[in-house]
Amino acid sequence: MDIWKSITHPDEIVALFKYQLGWNAVAPKQDTTNMSATAKRCYDYLNQTSRSFAAVIQALDGDLRHAVCIFYLVLRALDTVEDDMTIPMDEKTDLLVQFYTKLEDPEWTYNKSQEKDKMVLEDFTCISKEYRGLASEYRVVISEICQKMGKGMCEFIQRDVITMEDWNLYCHYVAGLVGIGLSRLFSASDLEDKIVGEDTDLANSMGLFLQKTNIIRDYLEDNVEGREFWPKETWSKYADKLSDFQKHSNIRPAVSCLNDLITNALHHVPDVLKYMSRIKNQSVFNFCAIPQVMAIATLAACYNNHNVFSGVVKIRKGQAVSLILKATSMGSIKGIMYQFASQIQEATPKIDPSADQTLKITSSIVSLSTTENSTVTTQNSFYPLYGSVTIMTAMILYTYWNSIAALYSLYTSG
Repeated sequence: MDIWKSITHPDEIVALFKYQLGWNAVAPKQDTTNMSATAKRCYDYLNQTSRSFAAVIQALDGDLRHAVCIFYLVLRALDTVEDDMTIPMDEKTDLLVQFYTKLEDPEWTYNKSQEKDKMVLEDFTCISKEYRGLASEYRVVISEICQKMGKGMCEFIQRDVITMEDWNLYCHYVAGLVGIGLSRLFSASDLEDKIVGEDTDLANSMGLFLQKTNIIRDYLEDNVEGREFWPKETWSKYADKLSDFQKHSNIRPAVSCLNDLITNALHHVPDVLKYMSRIKNQSVFNFCAIPQVMAIATLAACYNNHNVFSGVVKIRKGQAVSLILKATSMGSIKGIMYQFASQIQEATPKIDPSADQTLKITSSIVSLSTTENSTVTTQNSFYPLYGSVTIMTAMILYTYWNSIAALYSLYTSG
């Protein structure tokens, strides 16, 4: 049960309680009652294919909401082609390179995919119709990003990630371009200043931070499925083969490599803070902030953690909900970055090969996050357990009272 995992973290129990009561900064604003049939199907596909982005997309303001929804579904369809190992290589490369042209074809669909999200290809006529109904300033962004991403994906399905430069380039193609495209959509909507869409370096860095976090966390899943996204330039310093990290006898070099890559990923955090400082619209701020704070929390959970090589390391649901509720202001973002950078600092082993670099970048993040407006959470050592018990008791009583009230209403309504 999620609540028991947060028993010593009262802020998380409060967050879970608030979430259950509907205190959610990213509650969907989309009203589907007056939507066309194709638009409704698009939001159905969004909810089916996205675990993390569906809610924040639907909480965006104005017509930006629909533009980002369609952008997401177009890229989800493209990504489904890339992931499908049953598509012959020649056919796949042609599909990836030409995919952006399908946006203008009202009849095009693809019915040979075996991937779990194949519905976005099988009903691509629905998605492309909604795309063609968008304002021209949105369409040009989506088409250009789709074209560049398809070309980049085509490049990396035919070669490995060898150097750190390769790693950055691969992450640019699959995530940095998403950050650039979203930023251009934000500016096109007039909800954000032009500089947000024009500063492609910062937008790219936002995407790289998220993608590197996913690649680091997903080591075992990718390795079992025969995919290698950790750069050879780094892992070859610690092992002869990337798969060697699964062996218990290699756990120390495996963790050293893990810490090395996490240290690299943390170098994007200063860019994240600068990017977020420019965002003015609250719905856009929430949309951008939530994945970023989840990423640094995930890196902190993975840092120096041998469990990355034997399972999936995840942050607690209570912790995730707490971050969602907190990440609504620049002060809160800085406080969260401070918290997890400090956590990594404290966990850095002195003998770790990349310890000096880790301490340097975490110190930089702590410094950037320490301002009069930052909100840093501190807790009394005696408070967590007793505070959690008190809050849990209140929640149990609340649930009990609601059950009694419902039962009373049932038997008195007649």
